[in-house]
Amino acid sequence: MHKLKPELLEGAPDAELVTRAIARDEAAVRALIQRYNRRLYRVARSVVSDDGEAEDVLQEAYLKAFAALGSFRAESSLATWLTRIVLNEAFQRLRRRIDVPFSEVDRDGGQTLMADVIPFPASSRTAIDPERAMAQSEICRLVEKAIDALPCEFRAVLVARVVEGMSVEETAAAFDLLPETVKTRLHRARKMLKDALAEHLGPHFSDAFPFDGKRCERITDAVASRLGF
Repeated sequence: MHKLKPELLEGAPDAELVTRAIARDEAAVRALIQRYNRRLYRVARSVVSDDGEAEDVLQEAYLKAFAALGSFRAESSLATWLTRIVLNEAFQRLRRRIDVPFSEVDRDGGQTLMADVIPFPASSRTAIDPERAMAQSEICRLVEKAIDALPCEFRAVLVARVVEGMSVEETAAAFDLLPETVKTRLHRARKMLKDALAEHLGPHFSDAFPFDGKRCERITDAVASRLGF
């Protein structure tokens, strides 16, 4: 298969990139990683609540995804398929951290044991990462702090729906929830945030947890290297 430069594949359909990636086209692999890096990073971070650990989750999830890419049958979108792999990796790490399976979160949006025991550590990288410091305003830092303080099941749905802009149906498929449960959890998450944030901060949600520039390139290079390119 003729290999193209990564920039020439930027607008290529997922199906074409998948076919090329299965054939070990490095440009296609990099294009797929860069296309979904921000969404998958935000989803991972919504579970593990730590910048560095979210990047680790992302790398491991990408390796598993590319190893299984030949089994992708497009029964769901590639974005949903990748999101589920990232969530599985993130929840595995969370279970190892707190020894409480995610399945114990009830499906009606109620509070559970998980919400009480999840630690919410401040990332040690936040204060020393100059790129992040330059990218984030004080408002976005307040938004991130407020989101981090939410119980996991509400935080994850909020990030998927509000921060990343996933639809109710896509979020439900990714988290294996009923659409009604997604709506309930989002409603409760927003209500919790009202105590910490004024309503006029809403438009700034889309800028929370940036993942581009050097950070995006670092993950892309690391995964490509581990895949043997």
